[in-house]
Amino acid sequence: MSIEKKNKDEQLLFESIKQLIQNSCQKAAVYLNQATNHLYWSIGNYIVKELDHEVYSGYGKQIIATLSQTLSWSHFIELVTIEDQTKRFFYQQMCVLENWSVRTLRSKQDEMLFERTAIAKQPKQVIVSSLEEVNQKISPDLVFKNTYILDFLGLNNAYSERDLENAIVLQLEKFILELGQGFAFLERQKRITIDSTDYYLDLLFYHRKLNRLIAIDLKLGKFKPAYKAQMELYLKYLQKYDHQEYEQAPIGLLLCSEGNTEHIELLLLGDENIKVAQYLTKLPDKQWFADKLHKAMALVQEQGLTYRKTNDEH
Repeated sequence: MSIEKKNKDEQLLFESIKQLIQNSCQKAAVYLNQATNHLYWSIGNYIVKELDHEVYSGYGKQIIATLSQTLSWSHFIELVTIEDQTKRFFYQQMCVLENWSVRTLRSKQDEMLFERTAIAKQPKQVIVSSLEEVNQKISPDLVFKNTYILDFLGLNNAYSERDLENAIVLQLEKFILELGQGFAFLERQKRITIDSTDYYLDLLFYHRKLNRLIAIDLKLGKFKPAYKAQMELYLKYLQKYDHQEYEQAPIGLLLCSEGNTEHIELLLLGDENIKVAQYLTKLPDKQWFADKLHKAMALVQEQGLTYRKTNDEH
């Protein structure tokens, strides 16, 4: 074979391979372009439909301007994968309110934040209404959770309330991150003296957006009715001696290591100033959170029906 023919064959082979690559690239580009266009159309279609949806009422008229200034396409892409409208609206509003990155948005979904937020068990209309007003005022039920994950404390199965408190103080930054944005630590073991008797509040925080003092008491085991009376005493003391005239009324958070939803709902239904939540030192699977929320929602609904039936009879 002559050198000239050999070079010609090599050149022909090279051009053939080059053409195959170009054809594949063109097909990939066309497919990618079609997929991207379909995605953008889906996002636009979703926004238009949401604007017309009754749950957004007057808020929908301003949503485009708001979202275009605060959310990237990456946020939209992540949000449109959430099928439940109320949950999607929750994450959308929290992205805007707390300036979440896409990574944070994904992390919050993995942590089941919506299912753990106290407002999740409320009726859909209540959730949407609270979210629509979040830029003017924020509901405590959007701030507080029904379950806190404290797996970063490194506690074993045997620990005391003081061990728990010590671990929280040592890991204060992570604890505040789990509480959520806006919390500022004020005091540990705040002494409350009433009629020459000293009581000690485990942790005292302040929440900037709620504009309230937040009293936190740590408990082992299940919630007990006596804990509510104790917290009411603390809150009345804080209201009288620590409350500033520009602040809202203090809120108490009782963190218990075990859950007993019915006790909590029966005693605290409608009480906005005392919250009870369970804390976990180990992370359970996602289904655990879903089941817990479903049980709480069913109990609230059952109690609501019983309350209305009783009133109708009278």
